[in-house]
Amino acid sequence: MELSYILNELGEDRELYYNSVAPPILQTSNFASKTVDDMRRMLQNEAESYLYTRGNNPTVTMFEKKMAALEGAEHAIAFGSGIAAVSAAVLSQLKAGDHVVCIEKPYGWTNVLMNRFLPRFGVEVTMVDGTDIENYRKAMRPNTKLLYLESPNSFTFEQQDIEAVAALGKAHGCSTVIDNSFASPLNQNPLQMGVDLVVHSCTKYIGGHSDTMGGVICGSRDMINKIFEREFMTLGAILAPHDAWLLLRGLRTLPLRMERVAATTRKVVDWLQQQEKVEKIYYPFLPTNPQFELTKKQLRNNTGQFTIALKTDDMQKIEAFCNSLQHFLMAASWGGHESLIYPAAAYYSNGSHKGKLDFNLVRFYIGLEDADYLIKDIEQALSKV
Repeated sequence: MELSYILNELGEDRELYYNSVAPPILQTSNFASKTVDDMRRMLQNEAESYLYTRGNNPTVTMFEKKMAALEGAEHAIAFGSGIAAVSAAVLSQLKAGDHVVCIEKPYGWTNVLMNRFLPRFGVEVTMVDGTDIENYRKAMRPNTKLLYLESPNSFTFEQQDIEAVAALGKAHGCSTVIDNSFASPLNQNPLQMGVDLVVHSCTKYIGGHSDTMGGVICGSRDMINKIFEREFMTLGAILAPHDAWLLLRGLRTLPLRMERVAATTRKVVDWLQQQEKVEKIYYPFLPTNPQFELTKKQLRNNTGQFTIALKTDDMQKIEAFCNSLQHFLMAASWGGHESLIYPAAAYYSNGSHKGKLDFNLVRFYIGLEDADYLIKDIEQALSKV
């Protein structure tokens, strides 16, 4: 399907809602049946019926159809947040006694899921450096049932060879799940590389306006239907109709926003490479990146995230840099219209550190502002270092 068709027409049966150009928000919890037999049929096939919005809702279905098409998937299922989608995808593949191999340094709440939540239910997890496929291979056991990827990951952007990990999983009868939020479905499609389930935090690029949250799992119809019948319906972490409508709105401008963000980010990174007070830049598309060839193989374009290491070990100077930025908000997440920073220094308190990130790292997300406007701001803040 062509991208323009997916974003503007797929799933939008306008004749059903008065030929309205904008899709409707069907803000209802229930759907009525005319007869007992009608209700019986819906109960017997709730995955394909509109019975109760905790299961299906037409506004949400419209969004799911578009996300499935963008990822080249048979089906998709939407959730109320990215971590809800990650959790459902992971839990759907596991039972007590199973083993997971997961990349080290995943998204923070994925790390909690792997290292605190799953062990409570008899699932063992091994964290590995996913930049080398051999680390996955060495960590596997007879009871390994899931290989988890996040490529690139969310702070220093290490990648995994997606095709190789997917092939390893298939050879050993393991499922593979990847968080594809960094790339967006426009820049990377892991299902085409052999991965079983692709997850997105739709809060980020998909929404694009920093005003809603959501998550989605894309995969085969069989796998998605099984998640619907178990994890989705049981745990109830649904995407509300109004949030689905906001995500549909975000999809309309996704290509334009991604193009703008990518171009501005390249200009900012090019400038930062010349700055003496920047020790290192973590950015997949730099030729100095040891995974540059893998980047070119897997990612169609850059996005808006990169991280810099400031050339100082003085916490006060690092904080002064971050606090001096006037046009970057200090906040979590990414993907909206506004540029952001996320300082690793925020993890440190009274000499303690609750993670594995160096305190001189500052993650940037570049939004829709002009490049020169952002560069001038970074320049004045660097004078504090």
